[in-house]
Amino acid sequence: MSKSTTEERRSLGSLISSLPGLVTDLLKAEFANLQREIVGKLKAIGIGVAFFVVAAVLAFFMLGVLLAAAVLGFATIMPGWAAALTVAGIILVAIIVLVLIGVNRLKHGVPPAPTETIESVKDDVRAIKGLHVSDAEGTR
Repeated sequence: MSKSTTEERRSLGSLISSLPGLVTDLLKAEFANLQREIVGKLKAIGIGVAFFVVAAVLAFFMLGVLLAAAVLGFATIMPGWAAALTVAGIILVAIIVLVLIGVNRLKHGVPPAPTETIESVKDDVRAIKGLHVSDAEGTR
């Protein structure tokens, strides 16, 4: 045996002995990525739900304004009801804007599954199996 063959065996043995540490580091990194992704998506869902709650509160107040407009309109034929309907219209526009913002924010958090982390783990499994990313995509 030559000296280079012995060094190659030592480096191979060294690589094999470091494999558990590398796998552990990989798993820790994937878990951190999973945690980051789920927190981000849950935060987006929470913001969207908050906008829906604000829109619901404004809708409740709009109902009160519409009732006041109806009462004023039927009780006396005066311009007071027109002012109440104008206020109700403004609140309705605010509700529509808040609902649209809430829907937009919810779309950022749906689906709450950690899709990026799942793809990263699949790539790691392919790499461990010795497949190149382009090889795996060609089989799909």
